[in-house]
Parts: sequence; C-alpha cells; structure tokens
Amino acid sequence: MLMNIQEIPPLHETQEATRRAFLVGIRDGETGQAEADSLGAELAGLASTLGVEVAGQETVHIRERHAQYGMGTGKAQELAEKAAGANCIIFDRTLSPSQQRNWERLTGISAVDREELIIQIFASRATTREAVLQVELASLTYSLPRLSHKYINLARQRGGRYGAKGAGETKYETDRRLVEGRIHRLKQELAEVRKRRATQRKQRERVPIPACALVGYTNAGKSSLLNAMTKAAVFVEDTLFATLDPTTRRLEMEGQPILLTDTVGFIRRLPHNLVDAFRATLEEVSRADLLIHVLDASDPDMDRYFETTLGVLRDLGAEKTPVITVLNKCDRLSTPEALEQVQKRYTDAVCISAKERTGLTELARRIDMLLSGEAVTFHLPPDRHDLAALLHRSGTILSERYEEGAIVMEARTGERIRELLKAYIPPIPVPSP
Repeated sequence: MLMNIQEIPPLHETQEATRRAFLVGIRDGETGQAEADSLGAELAGLASTLGVEVAGQETVHIRERHAQYGMGTGKAQELAEKAAGANCIIFDRTLSPSQQRNWERLTGISAVDREELIIQIFASRATTREAVLQVELASLTYSLPRLSHKYINLARQRGGRYGAKGAGETKYETDRRLVEGRIHRLKQELAEVRKRRATQRKQRERVPIPACALVGYTNAGKSSLLNAMTKAAVFVEDTLFATLDPTTRRLEMEGQPILLTDTVGFIRRLPHNLVDAFRATLEEVSRADLLIHVLDASDPDMDRYFETTLGVLRDLGAEKTPVITVLNKCDRLSTPEALEQVQKRYTDAVCISAKERTGLTELARRIDMLLSGEAVTFHLPPDRHDLAALLHRSGTILSERYEEGAIVMEARTGERIRELLKAYIPPIPVPSP
C-alpha cells in the first residue's frame, strides 16, 4: 500500500519482496477458452513486469461462484496445495476483502488479485509528482476495506514503498482514520492538478494548435511512435505500462503544426480506482481533436486489444473523436501473407514500424488531411494581419489575395480555427428561384 510514511505509521514488520507466484485464471460462462488463454498469458506478462517468477499457473473453470473463495472448497484446497512452493498466489479477477483473507488463511501466503497487481506495477513506474499522487490515491482506495490484508511488495524497483507494510488488528480504527484522511488530501491535491491542466490548456488555446492523442493497448508502441515522429526522447521499454505520464511534443507538419501527446496504455479489466485516479491524465484523450489508435500488428490478440481500447474511449466520452488506426510493428510479421491478412481486417489503417521509421510519411499525410478538413474561404479585415498570420501558422493556405476592403484567404484548417474565425466566413449565397 503506497502511503506517506510520515503520516501513516508502520503497522508491522517489513517483509521481503515476493519473487515466486502461483497464477490463477478464472474461466466462467462469460469467458471462452481463447479469451481465458489470452488473459492467462497477459497475467503472466503483468507478473513478469514486476520481476516475479511464475512458480505455476492454472485456469479454473467455474460454473457457480461461491462466497468463501469464489469457487468450490475442493478446488480451492487443490490450488492451495499446488501453490505450496510459491510466496504468493495471484488471481486474474478482483477478490473481495473477505475472499482475500480466506485465501491467505487457507494457503498461508499472500493473496493478490488483478487490481492490486496492476496498482503495484503503476507504483513501480510512477516517477513524477502527479503520477505518484494518482497511484497513491488508487492504492489507498483499494486498501481501505482490506486493512487486515497481508500486503507484500512484488516490485524490485520500489522495495519498501507500495505494499511493504500490512495492518495490525489492534490499530485498525486508527489506521482507517489515517487512510481516509490521506485519501481526502490526495483528492484535494489532484483537484489542484486538474486546475493547472485547465490553465495550461487555456493558454494553448489562445493560439489554437490541433491536438492529437496517441491511444492504444499497453506496449503497442505509442512512445516509440512519438519519438519517431517528433525526435523526442520519451522512455521506451518492451514491457507493460512503461508510460504513465502524458508527454506532449510539437510536430511541424507540412500544412500546420500539431501537438502530439503520448498517453498511458489501456488494458482489459483496468481497475476503476486507477481510471478515476488518472482522470486528470486521461482528459488529454477526451479533449483531443484527433486520436491515433496504435495497434501491435504482430500480437495475436490485437483484435481483442482493439475492442478494449474502443471500450475505454467510450467510457471517456471520446468515441465521436476522429480516429486514425495505426498498425505498428508491421516489420515483425513473418510473411507478406500475414501482413495482407491484417490489412484485410483493418482496411483503412496505416501500416508502420516506429522502430524502423517506415510508413511515417503516409501517417503524417493522413493526419494533415483529417485535421485540415475542407477548404474554407475567409474574408479578413485589411488591418487584421494577425489573423492572416494565424491561418499561415495553423492551416494550409491554398490561395491569398487582397481585394478592396478585405484579405481573401482560402485555406484548409482545423475545426478550432474555423470556429475562431467563423465571423469572417461569408455566407453561401442562395440561388434565385
């Protein structure tokens, strides 16, 4: 549990970081075999991200849910015996606080669910003040009903921060008040973060520049694409959730400059606590003029990841924002036939390799075409050279001439600029009957 050590006292002795885990996937009537296998592989990847060794793994087919363990007692006892050589047992579902305690009594080791695992990954990756605040809020919200849960730290990078302390039963009420107070203060601090973001956004909108957000499943290559297009130096690693903080860079296009923002990756069953905590960060997605949806073309689960991202965008209210689908890592496809099969499923997508820097010219052309829109004629006052300069900076000028009493400019520009200058767009004449 990620806490401010000065405000929340230690509750019992620090435990050594867990290195071996037994993984348990859950397949019910709503989950097919292929989906269960995919989630199992993803759970192993999440554990690997924290440097955890997988001691064993099993997917359990459940027909009825039981309150005590989430499954029958016989199957629970069987799993407990198989997990005997591990230091913890990790479930690919969210466990209730009582189920978590029951599993810990049964196995004698810590029980970690998917939500806690992802929070620990975020805690190990958080570096900026904003990310640390957001992860701490998510972890405390998760831990509040679980103060008697035996937390252990799975991360190598941050040993002793998230989950290093458990909760003593004799101090339960005191600890609960401390946690509730810390949650309240974190929400206040994050509200200030949102205010600063809103102020920065207003400053950017004074000179409107179209904003594009890179979105997609975690580890699809969004940061690599940002680096390739803008010559940025954003941290890149072939692992889950390498990026937590949004990074914005200015990209000079042939027609107009744009702001390109890298965002946190999505994942199936993303914990609601994390979505709520990262709301300030995810606002960059909902306010973008254009979304660039990055997919890993070499991943066999690409179609599932595509649907997951669309679901998150709907939750954020960004489902109506124009989208360019990008098939990244096309160089990893083994044969031309494999690439052809992917292109048949995503007929309007742009195939690229951010690592090899191929396909970026076509992507830039598509971005420019979508942001510029249709050609519009503006009649600007002759003394408003500042507005003419704005069009030159933010659009593609098709023609420019000086007429009596006006600067007449035909340009392709984004919706923000058209809205800003709508008073200078003459009405279309209605033909006489």
